[in-house]
Formats: sequence, structure tokens, C-alpha cells
Amino acid sequence: MMVPMRRRTFLSSLGAAAVPADTKPPNILFIMPDQWRGADLGSMGNQQVRTRNLDRLALDGFQFRNMTANSPVCTPARSMLLTGRYCYATGTAVNDVPLPDEEVSIAEILKERGYFTGFVGKWHLHGGNREPGFVPPGPRRQGFEFWAANICSHDYFRMHYFRDHPKPISMPGYDAFSWTDLALEFLEKAGERLQPFCLYLQYPTPHDPYLPPPGYETMYAPERIELRKNWQEGAKRGGTAKDIAGYYAAIACLDEQIGRVLQKLSDLGMSANTIVVFTSDHVNMLGSHRTFNKRKPWEESVLVPGIFRWPAGIKATGVSDAPISHVDVAPTLLGLCGVRPPANMPRNMHGFDYSAHIRRGSKRTPDFAYLMSHGRTELNEFEPWRGLRTRRWKYARFQDKPWMLHDLAADPFEVNNLAGDKRFAKLTDRFDREIERLMTRTGDRWDELFDAPYR
Repeated sequence: MMVPMRRRTFLSSLGAAAVPADTKPPNILFIMPDQWRGADLGSMGNQQVRTRNLDRLALDGFQFRNMTANSPVCTPARSMLLTGRYCYATGTAVNDVPLPDEEVSIAEILKERGYFTGFVGKWHLHGGNREPGFVPPGPRRQGFEFWAANICSHDYFRMHYFRDHPKPISMPGYDAFSWTDLALEFLEKAGERLQPFCLYLQYPTPHDPYLPPPGYETMYAPERIELRKNWQEGAKRGGTAKDIAGYYAAIACLDEQIGRVLQKLSDLGMSANTIVVFTSDHVNMLGSHRTFNKRKPWEESVLVPGIFRWPAGIKATGVSDAPISHVDVAPTLLGLCGVRPPANMPRNMHGFDYSAHIRRGSKRTPDFAYLMSHGRTELNEFEPWRGLRTRRWKYARFQDKPWMLHDLAADPFEVNNLAGDKRFAKLTDRFDREIERLMTRTGDRWDELFDAPYR
């Protein structure tokens, strides 16, 4: 299949931002496990988890403490991270639908600028049946050249992946070790090339099933797990102390595997000029508020890690409470790389470029992140909803009524719902107007039609 003409026209006219011409472009290493809570890092205050390598990454870089998933579910999140566009604008507002070929990803933009691009791990943007998981070479890979991936699988002890042929390749043992080996293979190839690289490494763990990796089975005893203050017994699935122990064990394993990747960067002499990003696609309730899975507006569903490290360009130990979200990641990375999307881009990015905030402490940032779920939540628990998250407030509503309002400064575990409190009626009205304005400006709507992308 040929690349659509309008995409080719767009890519041939990329502009450069304020990075000197004699400056070597930075590399990008984007690391994204599946379903890792933002709160579950030592650097975010959870002393139960073992995240030595990621805590060091945060200390050496810049950490957003309020990074959120705009739509906390796999396909919508992944499409926004690649395109910088809200999921409903690309027709990817629910799981298992394809990201259209005409959408322009950050990989395509950087490849046109001379980057060696690679993708390793879980893709989940091909649509249709997840299995067998083969994505053919060409436009369906959205600009990634090196490929070692599958569409979606969480069978961690019987995992397979694909290269450029539809024959599956089996992984021996637990999958995180093999995904890491494939990432190291890419870095070795990148080290042999006289060009910058962009690698997206997307682990399927620590997503359920919460089976501890080999060697980590006894690391966490369920009876010693300290549960979150909003945890309640009775979630329909995935919320026991045993589940959380398995989840923490998978986190510890991944932290060590990510350490291997970071060590390879150092061994190859590429650490200083590589932007390393660590985040997640969404999170999991794990029994908080007596519910499970994701697609909810609570922090246990939407708050994801947000670490950026670039020794050559970002001062260490930076911390921000700005409300960055998934849709902001692609424009921010382009800004850090000195690449400006041109005026004739066929579809504008919706996200904000946080590069000046990260590099120079610019105070100009958005006031909120836009949150959403376009389908019913698991087992029809809740209707579709829209919401906002500011530095202090979390608000969500259904189409016909407000749902929740939380003061995150006074109530970080969101146990006191203020949505019906008359003292906050003006604030609720203001948030409602902002949601309506956003929906009108960006083409969002309440009807649940996903047979074609919104225009």
C-alpha cells in the first residue's frame, strides 16, 4: 500500500524549531509498561515497591507528579501518545480499532528527519482480531522501521512476537526478559549508525493476570501488603492483596529489565544525548473504591508515571505538578528534539508542547488535562463520561449529570465526593462549560458512534 499523498506532502515540509543547526539531534527512548500506576514508584512515595532504577531515572531527570491518561484504556492511550491527537479525532476511542493510515505519528515525523526508528513490544493499534498479532511492513507500522512486536497478548509465559513475516516467533520463559533483549538488539544496531534513533519499548506487563515472574514469587507476601486508603473489599475481580503482590513483583522485575536497557545506553556512550521517557498507557483500580480494571476517572485509573531524562538538555531533580497528559507527549518530544510540525500538517496536534517547561521552567502550561471514556466501563459499571483534572481538582460528569468532584489537595484518595455540594456549584458549572467548549472545539460528542473517525 502506498503512503497517502497528503502524508508524503506533509512530511516533506517539516520545519525545525530553536535548536542550533550544529547541535546533534537527541535520541529518544520511550519506555511504556502496560498498566503501571503513577503512584507506584519509590520516587512518588510508595515505599513498598522496588524501583531502584526508575527512582534514579527520576532523580537524574524531570518528574511530572500529575501526569494523566486522557482516556485510560489501551488503544485510545497508545494512539494519543503517537499522534498528539485526542482519540475520538482519530477514530480510536475504544479498544481494538485501527489507527488510520492517514494519521501522522511521531515516528513518521522523526523518520523523515533522518531518525532510525524502532518498535518493540505491544502495539494494539492494528484493529480487528488481536491474534495472531502480525502487523505487516508498510503504513500500518506508522513509521517504525525496526519491528519486534505483537498486537496484544498477556500470556507472559507463552508469548510470541513478529518481525517482517507472519510466522510467530516464540519467546522462552517470561516475556519481559525477551522484550528487553530485543530492545538491546535495536540499541546495538543504532550504535552502528550515524543517525539519531527513536525506540518505543512497550512492555505488556505489569498488566493482569498478576502472575509473579520467575525468581520474584516470594518477593511480596500478600498478608504484608499495605492497601491504599480507598481500597474496599468486594471488587468483582483483580483487587485482592494477592493480586497486588503479583503486580508489585512484576514491577520489580520490570525495573531491573529497564535497568538493563539504561545500562546498555551507558555502555554505548549514548546516555547523555538520549531523551528517556517513562510512562504508562493507563492504570488499574485494583480494588480501590471497590472496583477494578480501568476506564474510570479516579487516580488509580488515570494517574500514570511521567519521567523525562536527558542529561544533555534537562537539569536533574526537576519536579512539576503541571497537568500534563498523554496527548501532550508527542508535541513535547518534538519540541525537545527541535522539530516543529509545519503549518500544512493535515491534522493538527491537540496536545501542548511542554519542552520549555521541562528545559527552562516556563510557567506557561495548560490549566487542566481533558479526561474521557467513550464506552461503558467494565461489566457496564458506569456510563461514558468526560472530565477535567487540574493541579488541585478532579471533575467528571456523565452526559446528563455531574458524577464526581474531588479536591485532590485535601482529599488525595478521592473519598469525599463534592459534586452535589452547593458550595461548589459555581466550580462545577465552570468545569461543565470548559468540557462543552473542549468538545465543540475538538469534535468530541456524546453519541457512541465509532464506525468512522470523527472529523
